[in-house]
Amino acid sequence: MRLKIKKTGKFKNSKKYLKLIEEASVYDVAIDSPTTHAINLSLKEQNNIYLKREDLQPIFSFKNRGAYNKIVNLSDKQKSFGIIAASAGNHAQGVALACKRLNISCNIVMPVTAPENKLNAVKRLGAKVTLYGENLADALVKAGEISKKYKYTFVHPFDDPYTIAGQGTIGKEILEDGINYDAIFVPVGGGGLLAGISAWVRQNNKKIKIIGVEVDDSACLTEALKSNKRVLLKRVGLFADGVAVSQVGKHNLDVIKECVDEVMTVNIDEVCAAVKDIFEDTRVLSEPSGAVALAGLKLYSKRMQKKNLLALSSGANVNFQKLGFIVERSELGENREKILSIKIPEEPGSFLKLAKVFGKLSVTEFNYRKSGKRDAFVLVGIRTSSEKSFLKLKERLKKLKYKFNDYTDNDISNDHLRHMVGGRMTSPDESGHNERIFNGEFPEKPGALLGFLKNFGTKWNISLFHYRNIGSAYGNILIGIEDPNKNKSLLTKHLDKCGTPFKEESNNRAYLDFLK
Repeated sequence: MRLKIKKTGKFKNSKKYLKLIEEASVYDVAIDSPTTHAINLSLKEQNNIYLKREDLQPIFSFKNRGAYNKIVNLSDKQKSFGIIAASAGNHAQGVALACKRLNISCNIVMPVTAPENKLNAVKRLGAKVTLYGENLADALVKAGEISKKYKYTFVHPFDDPYTIAGQGTIGKEILEDGINYDAIFVPVGGGGLLAGISAWVRQNNKKIKIIGVEVDDSACLTEALKSNKRVLLKRVGLFADGVAVSQVGKHNLDVIKECVDEVMTVNIDEVCAAVKDIFEDTRVLSEPSGAVALAGLKLYSKRMQKKNLLALSSGANVNFQKLGFIVERSELGENREKILSIKIPEEPGSFLKLAKVFGKLSVTEFNYRKSGKRDAFVLVGIRTSSEKSFLKLKERLKKLKYKFNDYTDNDISNDHLRHMVGGRMTSPDESGHNERIFNGEFPEKPGALLGFLKNFGTKWNISLFHYRNIGSAYGNILIGIEDPNKNKSLLTKHLDKCGTPFKEESNNRAYLDFLK
């Protein structure tokens, strides 16, 4: 999704940031990060693609800039009270580093879902850590309560002029590196980075397009622009935890409306593909939020050639447990792997016949379990060199009278079916017709699965259950429930009370083909 912003041409809110950015103090803890020409990606995308390497900062993220600039500008009295902040990880490291450098005590409230590598990094920098809540919004509320009770000075992760100005020094560096950019792509969580960079670039070079990029499951800026007011998202996806923010900052939105050309969204698969791209050109493993801007750039670049495009590589604090998921989904994000459900006759030799259809195409996986006397469904992963080669495969399947469905974008297939074993309900008359299927997620923390099952209770029988942790702050659930009640809302209301958001998928084709 892309949303163009109607700018007024006036700099009522952003004008003050020129002086704040010019005077910002960041280089006691930050480097003037280099710009890397992504040669492999440039050849592939037919544009000159550059990466602003904030992943090379001392804390492997840009957050040290804004945190230090905010804290160093506090009064001596404010510093003497000690600092408190809330963060899922990178801002926490920035605050902890600043406080260590300035010899100030600090307490960081982090959600219980914060990645372990970021949690340990904050502790190593000497900060006291309080774990609370399941997301940044919960942690912010708790930090506010502690600040009020103990008189600590609160340092917001993004909604503060000095924090925005600290991040804005990146925009200053971009214009000083001597490359005539056509567009700059910036990741968006709460909007501090986008506000800072755009405030400087827009007022010093009106020709460069500035584009914010959000993950579609936490697009708080997009919703704010559509509603013309700050919107609080009911829930946000946590895979790209560095941008998992439920509401854009007020100061940030004021600047963004004046200085940014458009905002666009990307999905998780596209982010995973961008992580792979950054690695192939830099040999650095980006965290998902650090690759969001590049994911947007790649989508945008398909409409042009020979342009100079810059993306912020904003962080490299990747949780190692996520790598398997990133590798798996990067092929889907690149549109190189296709997932097909193909119906075959349940008879000897049917596998061989189907394999001959694929020819020299690379088969990435092949899943099958006998389920009936006449027909069966096979879930097949195919690596294709182009969309054209995939279309040729589909034409071959049609010509040979194979019935098939493309499940490349089917979440039930990608998140669960590919990792499951087992079959169908053994006998429909035993209650198979009463099975309903739901897809959901819950924050990944000790006891989360047990807590859900306790809340679910024993009133309904669970007929299918698949839980998968993807090395992130949440786990995916696929659950089948036998529901003999005529009033179908009873089960839905019960699930709502369990505290886990669910979406019914009883009519999902992947479920009907393989599990119903």
